[in-house]
Amino acid sequence: MSITRRDFVRGGVSAFTVSFAAPAFLSDLARAQGRTRRNLVVLYLSGGNDALSTLIPYNDPQYYARRPTIAIPAASVLQVGSDKAGNALGLHPRLGGLRSIYNAGRLAIIQRTGYLNSSRSHFAGTDIWSTADPRTPQGTGWLGRYLDTLPSPVDPLTAWATTREVPRTLQARTVGVPAIPSVTGYAFASPNGGVDAQYARDSATRIASHVPVDQPHLAFVNATAHGAFATLDRVAKVTSYVSTVTYPGDGFAQALRTIAGAMVKDVGTKVFWVQTGGYDTHSAQNPNAANGAYSNLMNTLNGGLSAFYSDLLNQGLLGDTLVLQFSEFGRRITENGSQGTDHGAASVMLALGGGVRGGIYGMAPNLRIAPDNPTLENNGADVHYETDFRSVYARVIDAWLGADSTSVLGADFRVGAPAFL
Repeated sequence: MSITRRDFVRGGVSAFTVSFAAPAFLSDLARAQGRTRRNLVVLYLSGGNDALSTLIPYNDPQYYARRPTIAIPAASVLQVGSDKAGNALGLHPRLGGLRSIYNAGRLAIIQRTGYLNSSRSHFAGTDIWSTADPRTPQGTGWLGRYLDTLPSPVDPLTAWATTREVPRTLQARTVGVPAIPSVTGYAFASPNGGVDAQYARDSATRIASHVPVDQPHLAFVNATAHGAFATLDRVAKVTSYVSTVTYPGDGFAQALRTIAGAMVKDVGTKVFWVQTGGYDTHSAQNPNAANGAYSNLMNTLNGGLSAFYSDLLNQGLLGDTLVLQFSEFGRRITENGSQGTDHGAASVMLALGGGVRGGIYGMAPNLRIAPDNPTLENNGADVHYETDFRSVYARVIDAWLGADSTSVLGADFRVGAPAFL
């Protein structure tokens, strides 16, 4: 019976307080191409973000007609200009930090991203965006396939998920990724302390260093454990990181602070995963209320990303970092009877970083319900996608990671890719 590193992790590495597999990623390739180090942070907004409350077409009368109680007033939006079709757009009022980043030319807003026949399902939608394969979304992740292309041996900390489980996006065929939600909890667990604990760890490390070629299962276990032991001290260095700004106290912002610390301490990680939830806003969305559900979501998003941006700028790492945000779908245009929005289709993606060509990409939808309106679908209920999300991935793979997007994604999505990098 074959066994994968992921199977082993799920079975439990009892000596560790986090799940671990044997990872890989980008530094060797970057050095080989003479590039500076490049960090990719993938940000997932879990639940299906309402794009029309993030980026508001405040001059479209249908926006207000179809959202009589949850529309953002035109006077409140943070204006960011117009798209190529002349549609005036603005950010949610709680996104002041992101508007400043936009004004600095380092935030790209990519409208109407999605794919044909959106699933409108949390589970299927997340798998589709994670694998970049709407037809068979049960396979490896798009970044996992990228990891598989890297030459071995690969550093066990090249990729890092700040969640308890490794997301499908980072699941690979031959490479594993550590899930480290807490750097203080990522440690060798011993019933003893002091010298005895160190003896126990040294003994376990020596045992794991033996990789018998004639016993593949034992070799697999030992190699996995050895890779984990090799990362403990490097991860521990992150606990001493002193940020240049004060991050908000929520989990999302603190995860970004950990990522900044890993970059500054140069532990070897080049690809990070972070997520924040609560975006399944079926009722009481309240995007205008000071403490409304959606206002709080935007406040959390803005606070974490603004602190992260400023911290990296102060540390001289902004030019080496790209943040790519996605959500599994957008939401319906018309508000429902519970003053919320139901599952929809196309959404909005954000790209942030020192190498980003900031601006508005794509055209806003015309929210008029009519059979001849190409910007809507589902009888005018949903926003129809304009930019295939895989073309955004292709741009990241080709222009940022320096790989071949055609081989990673299984097809050529470069045509029409927004040139935000």
